[in-house]
Amino acid sequence: MENRQLHTIIGFWAAVCRFLLAGVFIFSGFVKAIDPLGTQYKIQDYLEAFGWGTLFPAIILLLMAVVQAIVEFCLGVYLLFGIRKKVTTFCVLVILSIMTPLTLWLSFTNPISDCGCFGDAVVLTNWETFAKNVLLLIAAVSVFKWQGRIKPLVTARFDWLISLYAFLYILGMTFYCLYDLPVFDFRPYHIGADIRKGMEVPDGVKPTVYETHFILQKDGVEKEFSLDDYPDSTWTFVDSKTVVKERGYEPPISDFFMTRQDDGTDITDEVLDDDGYTFLLVAHQLSLADDSTIDLINELYDYSVEHGYKFYCLTASSDSDVEDWRERTGAEYPFCISDDVTLRTMIRSNPGLMLLKKGVVVNKWSVNNLPDEYVLTDRLENLSLAQVNAKTVGHKIFLVVAWFVFPLLAFSLMDIAGEHYYRKRKRKEKQAE
Repeated sequence: MENRQLHTIIGFWAAVCRFLLAGVFIFSGFVKAIDPLGTQYKIQDYLEAFGWGTLFPAIILLLMAVVQAIVEFCLGVYLLFGIRKKVTTFCVLVILSIMTPLTLWLSFTNPISDCGCFGDAVVLTNWETFAKNVLLLIAAVSVFKWQGRIKPLVTARFDWLISLYAFLYILGMTFYCLYDLPVFDFRPYHIGADIRKGMEVPDGVKPTVYETHFILQKDGVEKEFSLDDYPDSTWTFVDSKTVVKERGYEPPISDFFMTRQDDGTDITDEVLDDDGYTFLLVAHQLSLADDSTIDLINELYDYSVEHGYKFYCLTASSDSDVEDWRERTGAEYPFCISDDVTLRTMIRSNPGLMLLKKGVVVNKWSVNNLPDEYVLTDRLENLSLAQVNAKTVGHKIFLVVAWFVFPLLAFSLMDIAGEHYYRKRKRKEKQAE
């Protein structure tokens, strides 16, 4: 009797651990897949924390981000369906055995603010991440030890189809989001976000004080300046950085600014308070920016001038890179300087296009999906692309879930029908004997 009760308890515990790990790994892999560039930036943060920041080129880091998303998602699906049990439980155990002590070290040293395990969807502190990993490690040890208790949801005849579809689904999602933009944007610059409100600090709360330093060059000498002592145009912009001067409450948006590249004038309030539309061509590094659509970008600028809309290129590039971009593309639009990390957070495309109206993000486009003359057929006030679409999120959730759940459900039903037919035929064969 006691052995039977113990057997039941162990089976229940193994099932709880299995589905807990499956849910976490599927979610973790998915949020990494929809924002592979964000995962790449987080991997870069990890490497810099270890002093290996320049060891790998960007393309290798991006490949690592894609592989990480695919592996986590597929392991989660395999656990969910109870397939590839030996390999899956072993891989999950190895991953958590590595990540748990790593996050303990991060908790003590705090070289990065958060682990990025759930992207921007759920931001955990390093200590919260460590506690989460301890729980998951216990679950991983349990499912590895009692993997024999894991009951598959499909037969061996269909497990390859589940495995293949999980891989193709997450691979397709990753490359779609790389080509366009993340299907879900969890950052404070998502469509519909009010940048001005995101910068507000509640009454009676002491805010974190930031200070932007500009690195300028003149006669071969580099020197740092703040906004208050920004020099004349004889100095050449090299780089900028935003540092914490005094820590306090940090609003969702704390480091957004726009400084004219030619004279250093801060036009942040002018842009955020403008009742009209403003196009922002966001290119965090022009030397790395995709220039394959320069003609379309120039046409967008002409459209803005024709209809009286503002258009700025927002970058963290040096003056020499700005001039090189002007020469290569024939750009006539004004340039503004901002923080590199802020620009990469605003849009996952280099360059990417944002449309603002009174500080609200109305729309965003990647370099591969810029609006053209066939879309911009009238003034923005009369076009749907210049209106915040409140139905977009719900529609996207339905499509993403449907493309994942319905095929897997169909495969499972096919498997059940096939198993029923197989057993029925076996019974007939026995009766015939």
